[in-house]
Order: sequence, then C-alpha cells, then structure tokens
Amino acid sequence: MSENSIPVYLAGDLVFRPQALDLFARLKSICAEYGLEGVAPFDGQAEARLLPPGRETILAFVRADRDLMDRCAAGLFCIDPFRRSPEMDPGTAVEIGYMLGLGKPMEAYTVDGRLYSEKVETYWRDVWNESLSARPESDAPSSGCMEDPDGMLVHSEGLLQNGMVEGFIEMAGGSVAIDGDFFKAFRQAAACLSKRLYAEI
Repeated sequence: MSENSIPVYLAGDLVFRPQALDLFARLKSICAEYGLEGVAPFDGQAEARLLPPGRETILAFVRADRDLMDRCAAGLFCIDPFRRSPEMDPGTAVEIGYMLGLGKPMEAYTVDGRLYSEKVETYWRDVWNESLSARPESDAPSSGCMEDPDGMLVHSEGLLQNGMVEGFIEMAGGSVAIDGDFFKAFRQAAACLSKRLYAEI
C-alpha cells in the first residue's frame, strides 16, 4: 500500500459486476484525487484466484478480504440493491459490521435513493404482483407499520436499507451519498471520507 495516501477498502457488490477490474480502476483513480488509495477486494486475492472454484477458494477470498479490511484505515461501501431485490449485497453488510467493530471510519453511497419500504413494495408488486398490507397492532416493538405477503415486517422505515447498515455507517461517523450517477455518488462519498480522515492527521 502507498505511503503517500490513506488506504481505504472499496466494498460492495462491485466484484460481481461486469468488467469489475475496469470499474475498480476508475474508482481507484477517483480515490487518488482525494489523497486516498482505493483497495479493492481483488487486491488481496492473487493467490486465491489460482485455486479451483469451490468452498476452500471462497473461504480463501473471505480471509483475504478480512486481512485487507484490517490493513485499511477506512471503508467506502456501495449499498445499491443486489440481484434486483430490495436488499443490498449481504457480504457487504457483514463487512460494514466488521469495520465498525474495528472502529474504522466509513462512508456509503448508492444510486437508489428510494426508502427501503418503497424498494420492498416495488419488489413485491413488480415480481410477484402482490401488495403490502398494514401490520396488525401488537405489543411487540416495531420498526415499521406494513408487512409483506409472507407476513414479514417491512422494517427500517425512513432508511435506505436495513437499519443496521445505515445505523452502523452513522455510528462510524459517516452518511450515505445518493446520486443516480454511480460515479458521482462514489465521488461524493470519497470526498467526505477524505475530508474526515485528513482532518484527523
């Protein structure tokens, strides 16, 4: 890692997207503009990529990504919906929790500014042609007032994703940058993170 810039972990479903290496190259270039060294999950996976597909290879990727998070000073997290569902990539959610546990600063970004409840409602309508309904009143604590056709609470009202995700980002001092243009959203998050990190030096 560079001695002249601050290493930050670039997380999200980005590793699964088409032309992922080119995408990370562009994100790293944006990071450099702000004195940051973007570190992609691929950067720690050189040896693991030589292994055949399978359980041990995946676990090697996991260990490599954990090691990168340990070495980076902070993280930039994409929380876009994943695989056309309302939810973000679950692996990225785990990484957010891990980095909060490490006490490291984080910022997030997304191209989808709809509230989580809207994403859930749209998913059920467009994919299953079904609607949400009002949650029956009960004595149980609730973070929402609607439920889906399976009876599951549509939680985290007022947030963009599961409350644990956005809550952990905020506990780490960050926020979620929103822009319909992916790279503009990322740039906003990178600029915020850079300002925070260099203010601490």
